[in-house]
Amino acid sequence: MPEPILLTPGPLTTTRVTKEAMLVDWGSWDGAFNALTASVCRDLADIAQAGNTHVCVPLQGSGTFAVEAALGTLIPKTGKVLVPNNGAYCQRIVRILGYLGRKALVLDFAEDEPADPECIDAALLADSSITHVAQVHCETGTGILNPLAEIATVVQAHGRRMIVDAMSVFGVIPVDLQTMPIDAVIAASGKCLEGVPGMGFVIAERETLAAAQGNCHSLAMDLHDQWAYMQKTGQWRFTPPTHVVAALRAAIDQYKEEGGQAARLERYAENCATLVGGLRSLGLRTFLDDMVQAPIIVTFHAPPDAAYDFAEFYRRVRDRGFILYPGKLTTVDTFRVGCIGAIGAAEMRRAVDAIGAALQEMGIRQPGAS
Repeated sequence: MPEPILLTPGPLTTTRVTKEAMLVDWGSWDGAFNALTASVCRDLADIAQAGNTHVCVPLQGSGTFAVEAALGTLIPKTGKVLVPNNGAYCQRIVRILGYLGRKALVLDFAEDEPADPECIDAALLADSSITHVAQVHCETGTGILNPLAEIATVVQAHGRRMIVDAMSVFGVIPVDLQTMPIDAVIAASGKCLEGVPGMGFVIAERETLAAAQGNCHSLAMDLHDQWAYMQKTGQWRFTPPTHVVAALRAAIDQYKEEGGQAARLERYAENCATLVGGLRSLGLRTFLDDMVQAPIIVTFHAPPDAAYDFAEFYRRVRDRGFILYPGKLTTVDTFRVGCIGAIGAAEMRRAVDAIGAALQEMGIRQPGAS
C-alpha cells in the first residue's frame, strides 16, 4: 500500500531521493560529514541572501528548539520583546519568553488579521524599554502571511532589533538579509525545503551573535557556543542528526534543480489555488481572505452539520491516502490542509476528491459555513 500523502505543514511528503540519502551512516566527527554540514549551512545562508553579514548556525531538534535557542541567545536577560500576536505560534513565542524570564509585551491582532506595521510603530513609540520584536512571518495556525519587510523597516526606524520565525515559509517567501534589517531568521529542515524533521537553524547577524556570549539559559540551546565551537573545529558540539543533515543536503540539491525560491513558490501557489478552488466548489469556506493567505497551509471552516466529526472525517480521508491537520483556532471549528511538500497540482486534485467523498459518505449536506 502506498504511503499516505502528508497535507500538513511539516513533517511533509519527501522524494525518494531525499529518503535514500538517509541510507548512509556518517561519523559525526568525520571530515566528510563536517564538509556536508558546512555545505548545507552555506546554502541555507545563501537562500536568505546572508552575504557576509549573517551566519547559519544549525541545531539539533525541531523548529521550536531553534526558536527557543534564538530567543535565549540573542536577547539579553535585561531585554524586552514586543510580540505581534495573531495566532498559535506567536503565542508559543510568548510562552517561551516566559520560561526564559524575558519580559514580553503582547500586541494582539485578530487571527484573520495580519500584523499591522502602524500598530507596531505606535507600540515601539510608546515604550522605549522594548529592545526586540519577535515576528512570525507566516502564522501556521491559520496560514496568514504577515508583512515582514514593512515591519522590519518600522523596527529599524526605532533602533530596535528583530528576530523572525520564518519556519513555515523559508525558501518559498523571499527573505533578503541584505535589504531587510533583521537580526535572525529561524527555520527548520522539515518544511518548505522538503527535508525531514530533526534540524533547526538560525541565520543570525554575525556581530549580534558574537556579542551574545553568556546570554543563554541553556548549554544545549546556546547558539553562540554552538557557532564558536563549529568555527573552531568544524564539528557539532554534541551528537548531530547525521541522517537528517544528509537528507537536507539532498533536498537542497533538488530545490536548486527545481529552480530555487521562485520555482518552489510557483508550485506551492498552484497547489494552493487548486486546493482552494476545489474545496470551495464543494461548498467549503476558507477562514482567511485570499489577500493574506500564504500558499503553505489553508484553514477551512468545519461543515456546520451535526454529522461532522473531525476524527471520523480525518479517518475517512486518510483511508483515501491523505493526512490532514486539525484546526488550531480556539473560537472557530476548523481543519487545515497543507500545500507544501514533494507534491503537485495532481495530488491536490486527488485530495479534493478524497475530501469530497469523505463528506458525502458521512452524510454531510451542509459543507459550507453559514
